[in-house]
Amino acid sequence: MGKPTGFLEFERALPSRRPVSERVKDWFEIYEEFPAANVEQQGARCMECGVPFCHTGCPINNYIPDWNDLVYHGRWEEALRRLHSTNNFPDFTGRICPALCEASCVLGINQPPVTIRQIEKAIVERGWKEGWIHPEPAKQSSGKKVAVIGSGPAGLATAQQLCRAGHAVTVYEKADRLGGLMRYGIPNFKLEKHVLDRRLAQMEAEGVKFVTNAHVGVNVDVAQLRKDFDAIVLAGGSETPRDLKVPGRELKGIHFAMEFLPQQTKRVLGDKVPAEISILATGKKVVIIGGGDTGADCLGTSLRQGAANVRQFEIMPKPPETRSEMTPWPLWPLQLRTETSHEEGGTREWCINTLRFEGDADGNVKRMHIVKVGPPPKFEPVAGSETVIDADLVLLAMGFTGPVRSGMLEQLGVELDKRGNVFTDDNNMTSVPGVFAAGDMRRGQSLVVWAISEGRKTAACVNGFLRASKAPVRAAGD
Repeated sequence: MGKPTGFLEFERALPSRRPVSERVKDWFEIYEEFPAANVEQQGARCMECGVPFCHTGCPINNYIPDWNDLVYHGRWEEALRRLHSTNNFPDFTGRICPALCEASCVLGINQPPVTIRQIEKAIVERGWKEGWIHPEPAKQSSGKKVAVIGSGPAGLATAQQLCRAGHAVTVYEKADRLGGLMRYGIPNFKLEKHVLDRRLAQMEAEGVKFVTNAHVGVNVDVAQLRKDFDAIVLAGGSETPRDLKVPGRELKGIHFAMEFLPQQTKRVLGDKVPAEISILATGKKVVIIGGGDTGADCLGTSLRQGAANVRQFEIMPKPPETRSEMTPWPLWPLQLRTETSHEEGGTREWCINTLRFEGDADGNVKRMHIVKVGPPPKFEPVAGSETVIDADLVLLAMGFTGPVRSGMLEQLGVELDKRGNVFTDDNNMTSVPGVFAAGDMRRGQSLVVWAISEGRKTAACVNGFLRASKAPVRAAGD
């Protein structure tokens, strides 16, 4: 590396966060600017470690030491090219990836790891500022057509790779805007939507066609797609939410997180949410069930809407403050993680199970019975710990159980695996020839970085399939 002793000389540093009192009043991203000189100094902390475990810690196998070193030397444009060689959307992962790479950084064995995610974000933002990022259309056309179902990170990565390989790609999105959960599942204070929009504009300029309000299997005919396209990629995500089947679940005021979060994004984008379906935390006693990222997003959103108070419950025990001995380096560590939303207010409680809900005469939720429980897998109730708390709004953020099976999947007749996800072979092809799957629809609920990895791999598989097909491979009867 350019600075062999950098990890000894410089401490880990990150950009400052805007004051809580300021940021809870708006929907903008929370981080302040980080000077280029500071980023270059952080790049110097990357060690000559011999075996860069960050490569394998990263699902897309980013060449992390390479672009760390290039940044340290001020060779930003070269660093951008290296970054883009493995990652279509570092502006997404640089903001919302939990940084699996940093957990496997060799320096992290006994020191704070290299600030890989921040350097990644700085590189791509410099690229946009300097005009180094531009459309990269294919030089030749293959004559083959591909339909990609879903415009989340897996679908977008698949589409961009296939379009650049010379295929005619059309992306179908059931929502009114593109982006999948990056649009409607991740709040603006974590990912402002202009970041997504500039990538979509780049892809359109490269030749990708986008169709919104196109719900395949509902208002878009599956059989017709099979006739019109040489290959289809299913990238619709894992959208079946895990429910909480306890007495009182039917009461008004109990909603899935993905009923609540998209509405606020629509408001920020200027849409009006009809009063009869509007879900707002303003002035309410909010309870969030689920301790993951989505729960934290609900917390930050509720605070910005002016909730009276917010409590976040998790059934699992509280993780240790530092890496658990059960997950030694370079594994992803089991340890307590504090999201930016947790700094802003509310309380987190662990080992909490919900027994039932109670409502008022009009059918609105007003109270919930909870109990402390022991460790998994039994989660046995702790004697004498049952209590009743007030709750005007309950948000269920307990994850997802798999893709929606009705409609498209049923009509295609694809096989499912034991977990209920779409089954694929080693080439990411489903049981239906010419139909592939990528992202959460294939592997289950996961991370944006895994979705991008899935999209790139699936695109390579589809490209190989199409190049090997001398004649169009479409459904019989075309």
